[in-house]
Amino acid sequence: MQVTETLSEGLKREYKIVVTADAIEERMSIRLGELAKEVKMPGFRPGKVPVTLLRKTYGKQVLGEILEQTVNESTSQALAEREIQPALQPKIEITQFEEDADLEYTVEVEVMPEIKPMDFSTLKLERLVADVADDEVDKRLDAMAEQFREFNPIEDDDHAAEVGDVVQIDFKGSIDGVEFEGGAGEDFDLRLGSGQFIPGFEEQLYGHKKGSETIVKVAFPDDYQAADLAGKEAEFSVTVKDVKTAADAIVDDSLAEKLGMENLEALKNAIKEQTEGEYGQYSRARLKRVLLDQLDEAHVFDVPGGMVDAEFDQIWAQLEKDLENQNQTLESLDKTEDEAREEYRGLAERRVRLGLLLSEVGRASELEVSAEEVNRAIMEQARQFPGQEQQVFEFFQSNPEAQAQVRAPILEDKVVDYIVEMAAVTDTKVTLDELMRDPDEESEAAAEEEKKPAKKKAPAKKKASTEEKAPAKKKAPAKKKAPAKKKAPAKKEAAKDDDAAEDVKEA
Repeated sequence: MQVTETLSEGLKREYKIVVTADAIEERMSIRLGELAKEVKMPGFRPGKVPVTLLRKTYGKQVLGEILEQTVNESTSQALAEREIQPALQPKIEITQFEEDADLEYTVEVEVMPEIKPMDFSTLKLERLVADVADDEVDKRLDAMAEQFREFNPIEDDDHAAEVGDVVQIDFKGSIDGVEFEGGAGEDFDLRLGSGQFIPGFEEQLYGHKKGSETIVKVAFPDDYQAADLAGKEAEFSVTVKDVKTAADAIVDDSLAEKLGMENLEALKNAIKEQTEGEYGQYSRARLKRVLLDQLDEAHVFDVPGGMVDAEFDQIWAQLEKDLENQNQTLESLDKTEDEAREEYRGLAERRVRLGLLLSEVGRASELEVSAEEVNRAIMEQARQFPGQEQQVFEFFQSNPEAQAQVRAPILEDKVVDYIVEMAAVTDTKVTLDELMRDPDEESEAAAEEEKKPAKKKAPAKKKASTEEKAPAKKKAPAKKKAPAKKKAPAKKEAAKDDDAAEDVKEA
């Protein structure tokens, strides 16, 4: 085998590899000899089939096997001898492969960069922490009491429904006189003023009494999830079967007992503990953001272009999906496609660099993810699909790639904790609003203040990266689902924040 390096530029390497015809023929003869012991052909005893006949019958098939085997083995050998660790699968192009001729092919490969982690003890990090105020616990208690509030039928049939009352209704919807799927329901309890239905529906039931019938006319929003209903005018025939009024929402021991707690004090303590856990997650997320920004600034090394391309493709595909789901365009984000591509390619490069860095730190510090930790994470995901837990678990068990996606964030968290332990971390007390504030907005506000000549301030902080955000920066209005049978005619789906994009992936 002859190996000639034809390109060495940055992380890119290219080699020309030649395997002699004699070496190919030797492999060919060995394989045909093996076939002679296995193949059965009419007129010949087992193991007595002439090699010439086998070559004529199976020559092309065997030659293809030899090509694949030779290319794989010679490529691995060439890279191993040069101590090259490929970042991605090498690209191979056969330039010559004919019978009785040398095999010639080229190998293009990007190598993993040399990564030298900084001294993490020099890092200075600020961790924002917020105490759980008593009024926050009280607010959550009030919300629970509201949720478990009882609604009692009103004996006075002349009572006109008002905000806060619950009307029990039957409804049937139609567009241009034609009923549509999911537009009907019976005995549905709708609390007026809850915003449970699309705008305009609940307001038209104010003032109605038990036993009254009415026609509610509404327009489905233009961004309604069901495309066949979006933007269309609809009519709902509604019968008010009952009007109920809300009893007082009382926070006492009986509320705690309904929630499985011994008494109100125990419920308060449980709420405070849960809230502290939530604040702790917010605090950790902010600290991680600061850490990753500092690591990104402190580590400058080339990253494999192929890995950046793959990461960018994923980000761009997610962006397009988000824009489609939110009925937005790049223009609505106030940027051109070229500007967006430049921004998200920078994000892709940052993600790859941080991923490689954290992966190297995890390797060097011998951090590992146990099978028990992976199984626990899988079971947590399985619980999100009640009744299908076993199928979800079996999917992950039989899918190594899916397991890797579960393992990656666990390892990432371990590496982050490892680095934070060595860094100098200062806790700073802040309010909940300050803890929850978007770091990007803070940076932009600081930059705007810096532009004002009347005031002198410290330089604006570098704008934090967008890893913790979904690609589409402008949040769309809450989406509405098409009405389902025996449900509200136009029930709004609560807007969900998009999951934050992962900063790094397991390399």
